[in-house]
Amino acid sequence: MARSMWRGAIQFGLVTIPVKLYLATEQGGIGFNMLHKTCLNRIQMKIWCPYHEEVIPRSETVRGYEWSKDKYVVVTDEDLESVPLKTVRAIEIEKFVDEEQAEETASRFVKQAYYLEPDEIGRKAFYLLKSVLADAGKTAICKIVLRDREQLAALNPFSETMLLTTLHWPDEIRSLEELNLPEQEIEIKPTERKMAEQLVESMTGEFDATEYKDDYREALMGVIEAKVAGEEPTRAAKAEPTKIGDLMAALEASVAAAREGRRAGGETKAAAAEGGGRSKRSAKEPARGKGGEQAGTRQAQEEKPARRRKTA
Repeated sequence: MARSMWRGAIQFGLVTIPVKLYLATEQGGIGFNMLHKTCLNRIQMKIWCPYHEEVIPRSETVRGYEWSKDKYVVVTDEDLESVPLKTVRAIEIEKFVDEEQAEETASRFVKQAYYLEPDEIGRKAFYLLKSVLADAGKTAICKIVLRDREQLAALNPFSETMLLTTLHWPDEIRSLEELNLPEQEIEIKPTERKMAEQLVESMTGEFDATEYKDDYREALMGVIEAKVAGEEPTRAAKAEPTKIGDLMAALEASVAAAREGRRAGGETKAAAAEGGGRSKRSAKEPARGKGGEQAGTRQAQEEKPARRRKTA
């Protein structure tokens, strides 16, 4: 069963809704251990105290803030709990904004997503807020303290609950001026735009997250398994950037490939559906031929005693 990582309340106006917070996502991928290069044994990350010149256990460490050069003040868990701020134990809703506006601005820079679970006493108020947000197409912009930091967040209806997504503060978002972007608008020929539009159109479809998987993880496991077997992994071909002179040719080839892929995909689905229907029909139909007649006779003989036992 999932464990809540925060407990508090949603606060808006004078309404208080007790809730628990659960991580909505988890990290996938393949984990590695750090090894000593010469002997291939796992290394240990030890905590070293340069003052006492000894290794110390993690239980002897405390949280400290450097308020002056080499001068620290210890901050305990109790100190963090006593911070005089509502958002330490509350999701403080600041305002409600249109969902489209929220998506166009700060909510593009999402940190982490969390599920909310209302306590039994606050369920009515929780689902009232959820339904009002859904019907009005609004997003609640709020603040909450998580992991010793106050976070900006957005609250939205999601399936049978609500989803809290933490956002980056404006001063955490880097300026585009740091990038080497062209000062003048790039000239695009009408034929290039038309061909690019056709490519987008040919690749347009409904999004279904279940159709996607972590291909990198599978490919990496293939490399690992090959090395375990003493084989040399096959290296992937490096993709070269499309040259400006070859752009139209690349677009035309991409459109043709996308259309062919869609056509092949449609034929595969149709064949699978037809095969499924045929297998269902064949499962219902009795077997034919000499062998089929014998099988049918055996089946009838086996079923008769079963019916007699049932009526006895």
